[in-house]
Amino acid sequence: MSVILLIVFVVGYLAIALEHNIHVDKAASALLTGTICWALFVLGYPEAPAHLSEAFQAFMHEHDGHGLLSVFYEHRLLHHMEEISSILFFLLGAMTIVELVDAHEGFRVITDKIKTNNKVKLLWIICILTFFFSAVLDNLTTSIVMISLLRKLISDKETRWIFAGMVVVSANAGGAWSPIGDVTTTMLWIGGQLTTPVIVINLIIPSIIAMVVPLGIMSFRLKGEVSRPNQDADQGAVTSSFERNTVFICGVLGLLFVPVFKTITHLPPFMGMMLSLGAMWLLTELLHREKNHEEKSQLSVIGVLRKIDSASVLFFLGILLAVSALQEAGHLIVAAESLRANLENIYLIDIAIGLLSSIVDNVPLVAASMGMYEVVDSVPGLSSWDSMFVQDGKFWQFLAYCAGTGGSALIIGSAAGVAVMGLEKIDFIWYLKKISLIAIAGYLAGAGVYVLMFA
Repeated sequence: MSVILLIVFVVGYLAIALEHNIHVDKAASALLTGTICWALFVLGYPEAPAHLSEAFQAFMHEHDGHGLLSVFYEHRLLHHMEEISSILFFLLGAMTIVELVDAHEGFRVITDKIKTNNKVKLLWIICILTFFFSAVLDNLTTSIVMISLLRKLISDKETRWIFAGMVVVSANAGGAWSPIGDVTTTMLWIGGQLTTPVIVINLIIPSIIAMVVPLGIMSFRLKGEVSRPNQDADQGAVTSSFERNTVFICGVLGLLFVPVFKTITHLPPFMGMMLSLGAMWLLTELLHREKNHEEKSQLSVIGVLRKIDSASVLFFLGILLAVSALQEAGHLIVAAESLRANLENIYLIDIAIGLLSSIVDNVPLVAASMGMYEVVDSVPGLSSWDSMFVQDGKFWQFLAYCAGTGGSALIIGSAAGVAVMGLEKIDFIWYLKKISLIAIAGYLAGAGVYVLMFA
């Protein structure tokens, strides 16, 4: 059954990749893949897999020996749905806030200050903004914001796709060197494997290289100037300068507040995002309370929610369900153990994990690595191998870089990539041809720089 499960995942993966060739929306393929994989897991494993045996025994003990395996599997699914739902609500909240700012023409505060139409100069501006925004917000939120900016700056779809692909690379690179920039770095930070000063100081230079190398290569390919869309062509309700600036500033502050809320309360990030969304909802209701129903409906959260791309959210759901099924079946653990057995060099192990994270989600891969390798106490006489696994050890540092940036190799290899793919309807094969190779070049260049700095 494990082989069939893998086959279904691969077939579903190909259906997503060949969306435009088979004329089936990727959300449908992702949902079918995710649900079928879980059904095969539940029906194909009459006994709990070895890596879940302890969890199953604990579950049986909790239910006084009367727990059924099917109920245990349902419990495991709901366990994953906690994390998946958290991501989906986070995504939904961020998309709504960004759309609300967009409805008020708030992004003109930035786009009006970007005067250049030169493709190369504009690409550098966008990528640098993305890199640093990602470290402060996170790579997912930043990608959503930057796609909204690109729609205001570039009318040609092919050119906008190139910029969007570079946004994915820059967002993932920017998230890797910040404890709140990428979920895998956050996992290692919360788990005690890494501390904030080490993350920032040791990973910022490799992360910059991971962005600059692809950016430099793409700069040689781009020629000419961008054509900007007509800002008045799709104009809906007219907003005043005060309304535009107020909603923009409050929207940005609301997004920036999310990591602060998480740090203070230790609640999941989606709670901070929902708090910010609620505050924005109240703000816009008060701002437009005197307007007629038609004008108000275009500038309210209710009106904005109709514009949210629900298919992208469902696509995300299907992908995460499929990966969690592979995790439950033990395939990701087998992959991690195989890396450990065949690659005895920690740098090669981390590089392989990073590239593997472009195929399956980096979160379970990092979780598997955290489960396989424990944090070693720093004491005199440690072997060179064990010294790599102390707190702030080289293995954990390099894992944060590789898991954070390796997903750029494929557009569905990171949360940022999945969001951009959904928002801009980017073709998987197009990204593979245009962006993947230069993203890998940047990833390997940054990895090389880290090894030269610390090996």
